[in-house]
Amino acid sequence: MTTKHRPQDRYKAVWLIFFMLGLGTLLPWNFFMTATMYFRSRLGPPQNNSDVLTEENRDLLTATSSPPLKPTFLDSIFNNVMTICAMLPLLVFTCLNSFLHQRIPQALRILGSLVAILLMFAVTAVLVKVNLDPMTFFTLTMVKIVIINSFGAILQGSLFGLAGLLPASYTVPIMSGQGLAGTFAAVAMICAIASGSELEQSAFGYFITACGVIVISISCYLVLPSLKFYQYYQQVKIEALGEQETKMDLIRRGENSANSGEGGMSNPNAHERPSIIAILKQIWVLALSVCFVFTITIGIFPSVTAEVQSTIAGTSDWKKYFIPVSCFVTFNVFDWAGRSLTTVYMWPKKDTRWQLPALVVARIVFVPLLMLCNVHPRKNLPVVFNHDAWFIIFMIFFAFSNGYLASLCMCFGPKKVSPSEAETAGTIMAFFLSLGLALGALLSFLLRAIV
Repeated sequence: MTTKHRPQDRYKAVWLIFFMLGLGTLLPWNFFMTATMYFRSRLGPPQNNSDVLTEENRDLLTATSSPPLKPTFLDSIFNNVMTICAMLPLLVFTCLNSFLHQRIPQALRILGSLVAILLMFAVTAVLVKVNLDPMTFFTLTMVKIVIINSFGAILQGSLFGLAGLLPASYTVPIMSGQGLAGTFAAVAMICAIASGSELEQSAFGYFITACGVIVISISCYLVLPSLKFYQYYQQVKIEALGEQETKMDLIRRGENSANSGEGGMSNPNAHERPSIIAILKQIWVLALSVCFVFTITIGIFPSVTAEVQSTIAGTSDWKKYFIPVSCFVTFNVFDWAGRSLTTVYMWPKKDTRWQLPALVVARIVFVPLLMLCNVHPRKNLPVVFNHDAWFIIFMIFFAFSNGYLASLCMCFGPKKVSPSEAETAGTIMAFFLSLGLALGALLSFLLRAIV
């Protein structure tokens, strides 16, 4: 095939499908995170679902419960255990996907993962209406987190590998869809606060919405193989693999002829397909860059940024909305803006050597800037940037740079290799993205302790 016969992406259908798949990858998990207060409320003293306990009654029930400290203990360890149960499977299964994706059909990896995640969220929605004791609820929740993130890792790695077969701009809708997922969840959080709805009602709405988004994502993926634009690039991959096999066969025949005439020995490994290590050697700068981007981001957000307190709110409603708006909505909106900008503009370019890594490393400046805002409680560092405006400005640039630079790295990675290797390069980039998330989660404990 030649480029002049390449079909057009009519109505941007393939672009929109990848956007929807990106949204479906992270929106369910973002809603799960948004409902953290609901999960923690289920780990407290037993209560009637229709009643709301006052602090005095809750304290009394906690003190007279048997054993007395168990509910408080489960509540206190929830976030840390959730982080471990999320990040460890995410890292392990993204790594496995990098090595095993050629042995497991693409459709099985993507559809199987979406169906598994859909089932987990359906179960989670049902359990909202079921009374369970705290320990059983805690255990079931952690098992669901492990399953969701295991299949989520396979799904994300497979999607970036799939996008790697298409032009670089088709990684952007996945990144943009993931960015919108965070914005959607943050806005839903604010709407729930403004409406004054109960935690259970809000959580049930989150989980049902997540199920609906996953069903739409499954439908979009089923439509994808019928689109000519997508079929063209699948054929390009097949032809590239065919040409590679033909060259290898010719080389082997030449070697066999030479060896039969000279009695020499051929090296059976000399002309095998490039290994993961060989591909990694071509994209290691971009892989480390995307890893570093997310290490810095998750290291400081939200572990430190969510603890910043307003200095101008007083007794106004701004105190209630300060963190949801200035931290979560601001981050997700500008992260999405950064990811989406790469649709129309990409700088630095793919072949530049030092500009992109230099910009990635420069983001480390946001760590001290955000730590010196009005974070409380704090033990060691002074408050240098006291006003709310400083925090919001830092968050805007912090979020925008995260989305823009991460999107560039993910777009350029698969384009550094041949078409036959692009899918593997995409899955490798997804692994390093997940590695950055895991390292950032570990770093967050240290940075929070330093403050």
